[in-house]
Amino acid sequence: MAETPRARIAVLLSGTGTTMSALLFQSRLPQCPYEIVAVGSNDPTAFGLKVAAAEGIATFAHPHSGMAREDHEALMQASLHEHAPDYVALCGYMRILTPGFVDQWAGRMVNTHPSLLPKYKGLDTHQRAIDAGDSHGGCSVHIVTGELDDGPVLGQLAVPILPGEDEASLRRRVQMAEYQLYPHCLEELVSRPYRADWLLERVRAIALALPEAEERESHGAPAFHTGGKSGKFFAHFSETHHGSEHIAVLVKVSGQDELATLVEQFPKTWFKPAYYGASGWAGLILNRADTDWEHVAEWMHRSWAGVAPKRLAGLQRAAEQF
Repeated sequence: MAETPRARIAVLLSGTGTTMSALLFQSRLPQCPYEIVAVGSNDPTAFGLKVAAAEGIATFAHPHSGMAREDHEALMQASLHEHAPDYVALCGYMRILTPGFVDQWAGRMVNTHPSLLPKYKGLDTHQRAIDAGDSHGGCSVHIVTGELDDGPVLGQLAVPILPGEDEASLRRRVQMAEYQLYPHCLEELVSRPYRADWLLERVRAIALALPEAEERESHGAPAFHTGGKSGKFFAHFSETHHGSEHIAVLVKVSGQDELATLVEQFPKTWFKPAYYGASGWAGLILNRADTDWEHVAEWMHRSWAGVAPKRLAGLQRAAEQF
């Protein structure tokens, strides 16, 4: 199988860079699936910029004082794109981001928060946990959305609140947990596009959302069928099948001419699978950082429609008109 490329991470920070350093030093370990390619800040004096520069990482800074939020974000966005990151990690970046900024990194911007979300969004998380009589504080790593401290949680670590503990003590111990959790969750996130188990779950969700679709094993691998005794297969999940380097979903095409055209014009997306290719199946490659899942869904729907009974295909077309 081809070597998996390391994901490019840009970091935004406003302070000392301790959380960034946790990500950075993890990236220097063997087999870490990501690298830090740039560190940016809204404060040119942020100590974290000096730490990054000493480690040979590109840095940039744009002070926000006196600027409209959108204008400042446009500067930060332009600098980020200069370094072509795959993901953005917030590490104590003390700016509330607009939905317009976040949307450009949908699913690819992460943050850490010092509470067990959804508890205690916002500030003063440790004192709020103590005042509530909670047995544990903790931290969460989550995907950033347009809502403050919202978005899917990637991981959490609970930290016991000791008898008589004050806010400062709890904060220090939660920070230690964050330094362990954040690199782990970032590794897991950037590895997803290349993991067969995660890719299969995405394919499975798309397939089983189609009318009367069923999952059945075919030649020892997961596959999807239109259902019933007379049903037919419309997709096969292929994990490095017959020595291929690809993890893919195999879908039906109109014939050898279309298969050859797809492979020739889009060699990074399509391939002719061994065994299945001769019978009109095309391999849609999934283990890529830039997989377009809407495109995958469209082809799986087309493949389903090509073998579904007329009764089902007609009902689906009628439903799509509303």
